[in-house]
Amino acid sequence: MNPEPRDPADLSAAPVCYRHTDRVTHLSCSQCGRSICPDCSYDAAVGQRCPECVARAGTTRVIRARQTRSSSPVVTGIIALTILVFFVQRGSASFQLDFAQINEFVRAGEYWRLVTAAFLHGSVMHIAFNMYALYLFGPSLERRFGSLPFVMLYIASALAGGAAFLYFGGDNAAVGASGAIFGLFGAWIGASYRMRNTPAGAAQFRNLAVLLLINLALPFLAPGLNIAWQAHVGGLLAGVAVISAWLYLAPVPKDDVKRTLLAAAVAAISLVLALLA
Repeated sequence: MNPEPRDPADLSAAPVCYRHTDRVTHLSCSQCGRSICPDCSYDAAVGQRCPECVARAGTTRVIRARQTRSSSPVVTGIIALTILVFFVQRGSASFQLDFAQINEFVRAGEYWRLVTAAFLHGSVMHIAFNMYALYLFGPSLERRFGSLPFVMLYIASALAGGAAFLYFGGDNAAVGASGAIFGLFGAWIGASYRMRNTPAGAAQFRNLAVLLLINLALPFLAPGLNIAWQAHVGGLLAGVAVISAWLYLAPVPKDDVKRTLLAAAVAAISLVLALLA
């Protein structure tokens, strides 16, 4: 039997789960703000939900907070493929030249470079940072919206980042998954903005906004790093566009086909813009 609930007037008491009042917790439902323990927490697109909010959602697919990232095969596959490509890149002097985004070659018709460049990286630190960001931001999106839509979100963001670099990067060359990663970041920003009316949602949106500003400012604060900010902005805008379309035009939990098509539309627009460059 659970102990008696704590006196609400005792503001000095640590927050406790509303269902298990003997458990101190620092988690809260991102929809209603209730304090919840890990056993009562369900993963959502942004943050976590309490059992009551999950029950009200009806057919919404939920995943327990303790579930591992093994349910995100696409994220795992992208990380593995990118690491494999990095080793191949290190062993072949011509590999990077053949697949990097070299704007002169892209304008000459080698448009595949807009995507292949997202699997190339310039250093161990470069690939480590991008894959860690994918590990952080990717699994929840894939579990919530589906593996196939997630693949198309990643491709659309990479294409948008490549198109932006094609327009504003001059005749330079670029490699890296940053455009695609910023697309995932944009998806999180867009989803958390919708939850900004709850205490947890507002806090998460503020934290993501600060992190976004730091990352957008970094290329100008440290120009020696040669960061392709154009790809960051392009990917970010694509991610926001895709998540907005998903949340407003494809809110049904199992609507994977529509979500995939919506992300594919953003990818197609990015490709068309690249063709017109």
